Amino acid sequence: MLPYDVSALTADELERLIRYHNEKYWRQAEPEISDEDYDSLVRRLAELVPDHPLLQRVEAPMAAGEGKVVHLEPMLSLDKAYSLEELQEWIGKYARSPREKLLIQPKYDGISALWENGVLSTRGDGYTGEDISSKVPLIELEHPEGVMPLADFRGNARGEIVIRSDDFRTIYPRIRNRNGQTYRNSRNAAAGIMGLKDITDMLRQGAKLTLVDYSLHSRTLEASSLNAEWPAILEKAESMPYPMDGIVLKLADSDYSASLGNTAHHPRGQIAFKFSGVRRTSVLRAVEWSFGKNCLTPVAEIDPVEIGGTTIRRATLHNLQNVLDKDLHVGDVVTVERAGDVIPHIVSSEPGEKRIPCVVENCPCCGAPLKKELPELRCVNPDCFETRLQNLLAAVRNIGIERLGEPVLRKLMKTLSVRSLPDLFRLQAADFLRVEGFAALSAENLYREIQSARTVPDWQLLASMNIRGIGPNIAKSILAVHPFARLREMTAPELAAIDGIGPERAGALEKEFRENRAALDELLSCVTMVESGGEKPARTVCFTGQMPQKRSYYEKLAQANGFSPADSVTSSLSLLVAADLQGASSKLTKARKLGIPVLSLDDWLASLDNAGTAAPVPQAPKPVQDDLFG
Repeated sequence: MLPYDVSALTADELERLIRYHNEKYWRQAEPEISDEDYDSLVRRLAELVPDHPLLQRVEAPMAAGEGKVVHLEPMLSLDKAYSLEELQEWIGKYARSPREKLLIQPKYDGISALWENGVLSTRGDGYTGEDISSKVPLIELEHPEGVMPLADFRGNARGEIVIRSDDFRTIYPRIRNRNGQTYRNSRNAAAGIMGLKDITDMLRQGAKLTLVDYSLHSRTLEASSLNAEWPAILEKAESMPYPMDGIVLKLADSDYSASLGNTAHHPRGQIAFKFSGVRRTSVLRAVEWSFGKNCLTPVAEIDPVEIGGTTIRRATLHNLQNVLDKDLHVGDVVTVERAGDVIPHIVSSEPGEKRIPCVVENCPCCGAPLKKELPELRCVNPDCFETRLQNLLAAVRNIGIERLGEPVLRKLMKTLSVRSLPDLFRLQAADFLRVEGFAALSAENLYREIQSARTVPDWQLLASMNIRGIGPNIAKSILAVHPFARLREMTAPELAAIDGIGPERAGALEKEFRENRAALDELLSCVTMVESGGEKPARTVCFTGQMPQKRSYYEKLAQANGFSPADSVTSSLSLLVAADLQGASSKLTKARKLGIPVLSLDDWLASLDNAGTAAPVPQAPKPVQDDLFG
């Protein structure tokens, strides 16, 4: 939040401020203001002096290079839009008809680069860049042809050097810069590393950069459908695993786009939508720590801001790790984002004048000291009411009692002193009549549903015990190898040998089984357990691409045929089903890298129709442009 009124500044004052912040952002990689505030300065200058020379310059970060590289094709910046209305103005100017095809691509928040003939160069001024080939050993390429070390790629690639969000979370907490400090955000880290003359220390520390080819993630649509598709575009873009600050729109007809030519600053056939149109700055006034399963979840309370016609007063902070990574304190100036229908969240912060720690030390329910088990904050008091409530709620859902939601369970715990699944199973229909809101029929219905859950498969019973790290699939994996009766005596090496359980998790599970012996015996005394007879865990399946039916339709179909739907591609995924095998989405790319079988939607459906026969052999996907929404 700027300490002055931008609308009151003169053109000269705006120019001085923009030059100063260009130096801090592009040259020193130490920005002092948010992207949103910087954009407000640029937009105001454009209003006052539309042709100001400063607005025509192509800015690029400083990178330590070995010489100059002349670009055969200019690498210009892009014109900017901050609202859907401004995008429509651009479309109205250049689209030849409502059916004009547009390419929709992410706008990465990184460093533009070109890999050509084995040389890596920066954008520079658009016409001449720096040779930064010495940085190649740090860089992995994500390209329609696959994911590989950049040095191994024999073709050409044009894209953005970034640090993937997952890499920044997992690798960069241990990476130190020249001053011995960690990097505050992924863009500063990428710019800082690219500015090093010697990357030996970064290689030693295990730093990793990614060059994302611009053509990797892309979607084509007609100009007339942009308004209807825009919320979904924003929502999907926000979920991508890269730092991004906008969306790029291009005329899909490259010949027509080229015929429009360039200004000194940008090509006319392309435009960038900046996320500052869906972001606002506010002040963090408080953090509420709400209870979830086995942990407390932080929620930000902020000064009201309006984004997209909606007034935002609260935003998710995800978990303790996120609060620590952003160094959030009450009183800080925060950037709030709400893209499409995504839950509002805090994307960045700046220190406020008065900063009050927002991480609580004691449980807001029972007052017991909290334990930091990153990324979560936990109350480990076994008698804490809210912790018991959330854990019992999770157990109820895992064992299949669907009608028993949180409000009713809360009443049962307070009125009938229910503390565990065995307590629930011991209740009689008459007991529910003592609880507010129950009549004879509703009491009888809930009683019957609870009793029906007493006959339960062994894997479902194990999942309902609420042992951290054991969901339905891991439970099935364990019981496919060892009978339920052996759980009490299983050792860490035995557990580690089971697919999906590593040494660290195995040690924790051995301890959990040992400490939960009494609870296990009590639960077994209340149920009729059906042994799965070595039932293998459900095969997991993930879907990618635009399909004829809603995604939920295929997920239900998968469940009916013995699959467990998954939201993402991991090493344990059994199968990826793609709407188009010729796509190159992030899911397809990762599945190829991990060697996970891939089937087309038609082949997968055919395999279900021919149950009992061998599934079709997955075809090798062809590298072409990706569906952004895959």
